[in-house]
Amino acid sequence: MARPNNDPLHLTALQDYYALHRLIPSYSAISALLGFRAKNAAASLVGRLEDAGYLRRTPDKRLTPTERFFERPRSIGTVRAGLPEAVDSAAADMVSLDAMLVQKPSQTFFMPIKGDSMKDAGLLEGDTAVCERRQRADVGEIVVAFINSEVTIKRLGKEGERYVLKPENKAYAVLRPNPLEILGVVTGSFRSYRNKR
Repeated sequence: MARPNNDPLHLTALQDYYALHRLIPSYSAISALLGFRAKNAAASLVGRLEDAGYLRRTPDKRLTPTERFFERPRSIGTVRAGLPEAVDSAAADMVSLDAMLVQKPSQTFFMPIKGDSMKDAGLLEGDTAVCERRQRADVGEIVVAFINSEVTIKRLGKEGERYVLKPENKAYAVLRPNPLEILGVVTGSFRSYRNKR
């Protein structure tokens, strides 16, 4: 009788370990973590995870996670915020948040949202905007701009030949900076519902 493949379960344990310690453990630590009796079982697991593209070795032979290591399952179905509906039992596909939100890592920065001037665009206080460093943007894009020694996030608009910054909350006025200095374009956002301790 063939042994069950526990590699997916072992991978999730390594992912949790990495989230806590920011490193891939040694073979002996993997053995202790997963309850292996011998280090060669850990070495075999690592080899399979390397072959599957979850781990790789750096030039100095250290184990490091690949982008695939950070993929998480995403349900094929959607969830309603209204009335409940049956869960789709179809298999989930895998997605990496970094791959989904970050196209140019060297130009990407995160900006915490303060205030409610962009609430109608879905950017709420406490959210984090994912921004790509750029000095130019297209009308309609949400931008990070520098105004009067402060940074703000607004939607880029145009009045005649003049660029303006439009809030997404009717309680706020359109800003007409002169000159307009764009620092970046908002490409996404996220929020955490985890209680801060």
